[in-house]
Amino acid sequence: MFPLTEENKLVAHLLLSSGTCPRCIFRFCGVDFHAPYKLPYKELLSDLQKFLKSGKDESVLEVPNPPPKKIRLQELEDGVDNLIRNGEGNISYIEDGSIASKNSNFSVCNVCLGILQEFCEKEFIMKVCQKVEASGFEFNNLVFSVSFPPQLSVREHAAWLLVKQEMGKQSLSLGRTDIVQLKEAYKWITHPLFSEELGVPIDGKSLFEVSVVFAHPETVEDCHFLGTICPDCFKPAKNKQSVFTRMAVMKALNKITEEDFRKQFPCPPDSPKTVCTVLEIECAHGAVFVAGRYNKYSRNLPQTPWIIDGERKLESSVEELISDHLLTVFKAESFNFSSSGREDVDVRTLGNGRPFAIELVNPHRIHFTSQEIKELQQKINKSSDKIQVRDLQLVTREAIGHMKEGEEEKTKTYSALIWTNRPIQKKDTEFLNDIKDLKIDQKTPLRVLHRRPLAVRTRVIHSMEAHYLDEHHFRLYLKTQAGTYIKEFVHGDFGRTKPNIGSLMNVTADILELDVEMLRAAICKPRVPLRTNHTCALPTSTFCKRNFLLYKAPPSPKKGL
Repeated sequence: MFPLTEENKLVAHLLLSSGTCPRCIFRFCGVDFHAPYKLPYKELLSDLQKFLKSGKDESVLEVPNPPPKKIRLQELEDGVDNLIRNGEGNISYIEDGSIASKNSNFSVCNVCLGILQEFCEKEFIMKVCQKVEASGFEFNNLVFSVSFPPQLSVREHAAWLLVKQEMGKQSLSLGRTDIVQLKEAYKWITHPLFSEELGVPIDGKSLFEVSVVFAHPETVEDCHFLGTICPDCFKPAKNKQSVFTRMAVMKALNKITEEDFRKQFPCPPDSPKTVCTVLEIECAHGAVFVAGRYNKYSRNLPQTPWIIDGERKLESSVEELISDHLLTVFKAESFNFSSSGREDVDVRTLGNGRPFAIELVNPHRIHFTSQEIKELQQKINKSSDKIQVRDLQLVTREAIGHMKEGEEEKTKTYSALIWTNRPIQKKDTEFLNDIKDLKIDQKTPLRVLHRRPLAVRTRVIHSMEAHYLDEHHFRLYLKTQAGTYIKEFVHGDFGRTKPNIGSLMNVTADILELDVEMLRAAICKPRVPLRTNHTCALPTSTFCKRNFLLYKAPPSPKKGL
């Protein structure tokens, strides 16, 4: 059933005679259901002509400022025949890689500049889908986004003023919000075609995005008058090639008066010289997150690349030993590494390991079985004897936030090998075992003052256990509040940490070795459900059974730590 009624004939006659396409006419007539827009262009134009011819005795409105050549209904019929004479589609790639029309006789809509004409046809959709398939991305669904030339808003505004004026003569009104948005109509037509061609649903929440950017050579010409009348709306931006952005144009259109607009821009808009072109078709996948725990066994390995003044100090890092494998397997462009705290280059991380997470940017592969994740973990562990990874799994972005939450509320267990300047006996260290919840004040250590603000931080040493080795050495096990500088607690940092082991024992003390024995969360976070659109199907008995943050540490020894 044809969507227009007798009440719409006024607008339909007016717009068609000025050079507007049938789908844009539907938009101005408020047709807000999808089916009519999806019909082939030839069929739409033919039905529209029949509808307008049905009232032969009615007079056709004269259009103010008509285009140079009047478009008669019979001429439009001939134009349609020319449009589809060599096939339904008329899209081709031009030398610079953009897409344009093959048919020089094609009458380009003076409102949408061809967007709702040939760029809705199946041939164009197939070309976009070919690019998507050639991109090499894995995806279960997709979100489709489009960017239109900014002067489409100007041309639509001009057509609206024309229709509004003529309808006012009939005591009728047409508000801006009564017009169906161009982007909405375009998606109504193209979404089913994309789903059919690619075999996946369109989902606005999908992490995989296909974007098409349209452009038109007459953008500056159509928008220049707005820059003259409303210069404050158009300010140069660093990342923008032109000041005439969609948002800036809309801001100017809301500011300019109807009278000033009519003086500067023709209503109806003139027929364009050319159709739109496609500047780019891009595919991108949202980041996926891989998390786990790592153990570091080397005392000569930084957590992240150690580069000073452009010079690398050590050949590798924990970050690189893990992330390089993930980049390859996920076919990602880049990564961002984060962890729950960090250890110094000469400190080992033992026990249950340190939680880490890696954001993989624009991954091309996202589907993995549980066995493939296990094999990836084994591959990382076999590649180096400096680190080991455990509990490797895919997690959500929210889980990464939980990893960072409450870092100061966690407790950590350390093992430190301590040297004293004067000989000691076992009884000299035993009193440390009785100290509980010792509060210390730590001024920002000198060794990190270049990257941390100067402040005094109060930390808690929950418990200590000393193991006497010889008259100058003992091993100290400490359970502390996260964020405690252990090295400084031992040697005092020139009095910047008070009290310290040296002051407690009345000796000069220094630390020879330090190991992180255990990292335990003070508050367990509930497991965040994994999102199916970017995670592998893992059985609950393996990775999905527990979140990597909730690793249950083995029980502490009955005595001391």
